[in-house]
Amino acid sequence: MRREKMKQFYAWYRKHITGAIFIGLILGICTGLFLAGRFAPVLTVTSLLGGIYMNALNLMIFPLVFCSIVMGICSIGNIRTTGKITGSAMLFFLATTALASLAGLIIPRLIHLGKGVSFEMATSDIQATDMSNILDTIKNLIPSNPIAAFANGNMLQVLVFAVIVGFALIAVGEKGEPFMKVIDSLNEVCLKVISTVMYFTPIGVFCTIVPVVEANGTETIISLATQLIILYIAFFGFAFVVYGLAVKILGKESPVRFFKAIMPAALNAFGTCSSSATIPISKQCMEEDMGVSNQITSIAIPLGATVNMDAVSILMSFMIMFFANACGINVSVSMMIIILLANVLLSVGTPGIPGGAIASFAALATMAGLPAGIMGVYISINTLCDMGATCVNVVGDLACCVVLKEKIKLKKD
Repeated sequence: MRREKMKQFYAWYRKHITGAIFIGLILGICTGLFLAGRFAPVLTVTSLLGGIYMNALNLMIFPLVFCSIVMGICSIGNIRTTGKITGSAMLFFLATTALASLAGLIIPRLIHLGKGVSFEMATSDIQATDMSNILDTIKNLIPSNPIAAFANGNMLQVLVFAVIVGFALIAVGEKGEPFMKVIDSLNEVCLKVISTVMYFTPIGVFCTIVPVVEANGTETIISLATQLIILYIAFFGFAFVVYGLAVKILGKESPVRFFKAIMPAALNAFGTCSSSATIPISKQCMEEDMGVSNQITSIAIPLGATVNMDAVSILMSFMIMFFANACGINVSVSMMIIILLANVLLSVGTPGIPGGAIASFAALATMAGLPAGIMGVYISINTLCDMGATCVNVVGDLACCVVLKEKIKLKKD
């Protein structure tokens, strides 16, 4: 009886964790503003618990990123078995992800987002990827010692090593399947650890945001609110411009008709914060209202729910530039290129769980040398943007279907 009640509680908690994170954020802001400065033990305890939470979150970041990218590349390698639709869909998703990441890097730079905002945080334990000499950077892309790349926290080398292993597994075919199963199992273990840590995210957000708010006061709240507004404008601006043009130019369809047809799926995605839960409605919108073949929707929509992370790419690039400006860290053009490429690569393997996107951002933040304390603020923004990001990602999946309908001529049975 007691075990059954615990299962019911966990099921309820998983369903309402976004609300719990939001409550943790609000309580953290209030505690930082009104209590932390007056009662020293509050700041001590929250800093301690926040540090433990961040260590637990960082525990699996490097192995998770490595395993998920290897598995993502191996799944792309199966394009030959799933045909032209999968290959074309992947090309569309990677291209729009690159555009999204580029927009997320350029817009904050143009409007100087984060300038004048001062975040006092603990410094990062991991050095930024040195971009002072681009030739040395290229030379050091391939790790001479992969174990050292993991131990030293060199995310760029870990990413390259993952790509090499992924394509090597595709090349060896069946002989590589036992090793692929090991990586798949390790990936599942990493996901399980991250998922378990995510249960404590409301407490983690509370404990990490308190010291930040206590140190920076109302500036934190104002900067968070401003960031949210700009991000939502960027999300839906990207959807209307990029996806609208793709539908018009590549799909030869009216953008007005398209956006009207996908409204049920977009609203469902906004409300549920789940691309996977929206798949049945997405298929219905495409097949009944836009006349897209079931052969296309059955592949492109589930693939997009896994791979298409356009809005997340905008969010992560925005936050990298915002924190860099706020912390006085210069992000060079060469570093922006590296972040863009890493963002696209990470989108292939980002797991479809909340902790997956957080792990990907942690990887990018490590490359840029951002302070460890930013993660609490990022998780808060990530949670508040989840509805809009999911909605935009689903719109991208459906735009892909319309483009494939025009570009791939299927034989009728």
